[in-house]
Amino acid sequence: MSGPLLSVIVPVHGVESCLRQCLESVLREAGPAVEVVAVDDASPDGCPAVLDRYAARDPRVRVVRLASNVGLGRARNAGLAAARGEFVWFVDGDDWLPAGSVPAVLAALRDPGAPDVLLLDHIRVHEPDGRVRLDPNSRLLRGVTGAFTLAERPGILAAQHAAWNKVVRRSTLLASGIRFRPGFYEDGPFSHALLIAAPSIGVLDRVCYHYRQRAQGAITGTVSDRHFEAFEQYEQLMVTLDGLGEAAAPYRGEVLRLVVDHLLVIAGNPGRVPPARRGEFFHRIAEFRRRHLPPGGYPAPAGVAGVKHRIVARDAFRAYATLRHAYRLLGLLPRARRTPVTHVPIPAAPIPAQRSAPPARLNR
Repeated sequence: MSGPLLSVIVPVHGVESCLRQCLESVLREAGPAVEVVAVDDASPDGCPAVLDRYAARDPRVRVVRLASNVGLGRARNAGLAAARGEFVWFVDGDDWLPAGSVPAVLAALRDPGAPDVLLLDHIRVHEPDGRVRLDPNSRLLRGVTGAFTLAERPGILAAQHAAWNKVVRRSTLLASGIRFRPGFYEDGPFSHALLIAAPSIGVLDRVCYHYRQRAQGAITGTVSDRHFEAFEQYEQLMVTLDGLGEAAAPYRGEVLRLVVDHLLVIAGNPGRVPPARRGEFFHRIAEFRRRHLPPGGYPAPAGVAGVKHRIVARDAFRAYATLRHAYRLLGLLPRARRTPVTHVPIPAAPIPAQRSAPPARLNR
């Protein structure tokens, strides 16, 4: 192999306070098998100077400079175009990797049976107090060994839909034509399409990524009309699935369920959609669901989530608003009990999936 085994692509914009921690966490244990492709997305702070210093003293670091700010998705695309590694890993400039992550990933990639997409576990680290939380869907990564196809484990589609928890064979990604789109919520369409297109998938069941939850500045905590961009992202996902043809057909129902789940999270978060436009956002969810519902519908989620899906199927915003208000009132005490803790135990044993009677299907 003439190039590096792994290209770590780091988009950089306005993250000067975090950037050194990010770069050091990648480089300190990487060795010569890793290159860092840092994409300066016209950062307005001291990030360009930081990148220049790292590139001057470490030949593993290359800097791609963009003439204007293009956003996270297109900055990742620029890094992918410059990458030389057999595999690529998208690591955001304000996040970091815990000790041991890079050697563990490299060991998995050197295995003769290395998959096209390697899924990694992560934790969310909240500022400013450092509280951490394990993602609920991390249970899907437990007890999984060897490479598999999505047909063998379709439930893996529900794993955290992010770019940074996946190490991808570069040739597979380039051949798929899947890229990031500009705008908010670029990770979901990328993740779902990638898992469907990947010839093989694997799991590295260890926390390899620290996802920083910033108190200010994150799009998930900013009230803005730009949250409507989620619909544009997911419309493009459906176009991508059309392009994948029969390979995507078995997963259209599950993908739609996951998309509706995500759109409902956006709608229900008081820090995202402006209150005056929440009804409009809800009606857009219902319209999106109606247009993309496959024949036979999809399995109804259990509990409150299933109720919400049925309300969306009826496009009943008043019922949704009433349920949302009641759920928040009743949920105050449980939320207080679920305060994140500063240590998250990672279970070593597999967590068995909950089984019940076959779910009803939402096909209206």
